[in-house]
Amino acid sequence: VIEAVGTDEAVRIVRGSGLKVPAVVRSGFFPASESPRRQVALDDNRRAIDQAAVIGADMVVLVCGAVPGMPLVEARAQIADGIATVLPYATANKVKLAIEPLHPMYAADRSAINRMAEARMICEQLRSKWLGIAVDVYHVWWDPDLEREIRLAGEMDTLFAFHVCDWKPDTADLLNDRGLMGEGCIDIKTIRSWVERAGFNGLCEVEIFSHKHWARDQDEYLKDTLKAFEERV
Repeated sequence: VIEAVGTDEAVRIVRGSGLKVPAVVRSGFFPASESPRRQVALDDNRRAIDQAAVIGADMVVLVCGAVPGMPLVEARAQIADGIATVLPYATANKVKLAIEPLHPMYAADRSAINRMAEARMICEQLRSKWLGIAVDVYHVWWDPDLEREIRLAGEMDTLFAFHVCDWKPDTADLLNDRGLMGEGCIDIKTIRSWVERAGFNGLCEVEIFSHKHWARDQDEYLKDTLKAFEERV
């Protein structure tokens, strides 16, 4: 949105709305087979940090990236190196970086960080109050270690964001067919209780990527979203 309307217009919209912007979503995509492409990714991340600082967003959410055919160990090492490179810039601009683990279905080409444990290991390695984790139930609900990892993130003060929607077993599109809360099989209330018990008191961000819902009357969609949030989150 920022690039579509320009930074100045984005600032005007944000200030005029009275709304708070929790995050710029998304940046990351650190791994690449060639050094010039890795440098492009670093430059893109710095630009996202600039944008977040200008519009007053608390953080930039990192979709960390992956390269088809690149071993996951190598991709994860490049991700850690990339975050380490841009973290001082984020710190100087007082913008947090939130690593978002993505579901393993994206491990080949979208993110080699698929569990909270992998995000935690990068946080442990870099040890900065400006680096943490974005917990999206769509991506992590299946993890048998989820409760433990949320607790550890709370202890490390790395619980930066909490995203909600639902996983539809009969999904027609792995990216853009998410469900309203209650349309799928995620036990969102339980996960929210774990997050809050771990000390998270930030916003619950509703993040429903859905061609089906985007095509609906948006006023009705908003009403249904609010109802689903009240009943299921």
